[in-house]
Amino acid sequence: MGEAWDRLWTPHRMKYLRGESKPKHTDAGADCPFCVAPDLGPDEGLVVARGTLVYAVLNLYPYNSGHLMICPYRHVADYTELSNEEIIELGQFTQQAMTTLRTVSNAHGFNIGMNQGSSAGAGIAGHLHQHVVPRWGGDTNFLPIIGGTKTISQLLDDTRQLLADSWPTS
Repeated sequence: MGEAWDRLWTPHRMKYLRGESKPKHTDAGADCPFCVAPDLGPDEGLVVARGTLVYAVLNLYPYNSGHLMICPYRHVADYTELSNEEIIELGQFTQQAMTTLRTVSNAHGFNIGMNQGSSAGAGIAGHLHQHVVPRWGGDTNFLPIIGGTKTISQLLDDTRQLLADSWPTS
């Protein structure tokens, strides 16, 4: 793993920890960050790639460098609400996210999944999103275990640009 992917710089995470940036309701619209992100500029919205029905976006509060989420444009809460076309494109974007992350960061493995409902750990339960978290051998050390903290040296804007530049267009 390259040095740029060794640390997580997350001073912005304090907003999340304080609950300042969480939606007040589960409805679609301006309160939902996944409804808003595609309409923002690349640096503000952190969108890496856009498809017809889904898009890939960096997690503003990542577990690891390069932590992506694949989101449908349509505001749906549950996987069972996706159309067959959305399921197919979500799967294709998940594959492409893995390929791109391997290319730019030499990821050794991935955690992939979605939390369905707030009781299952979904921070934003109203808008389905699938996490694609790159992993490397030895990427866990005493800091997250003892201190509950992880650090990164690469800015989210730089990570977004690197992944967007490497994401193939079709």
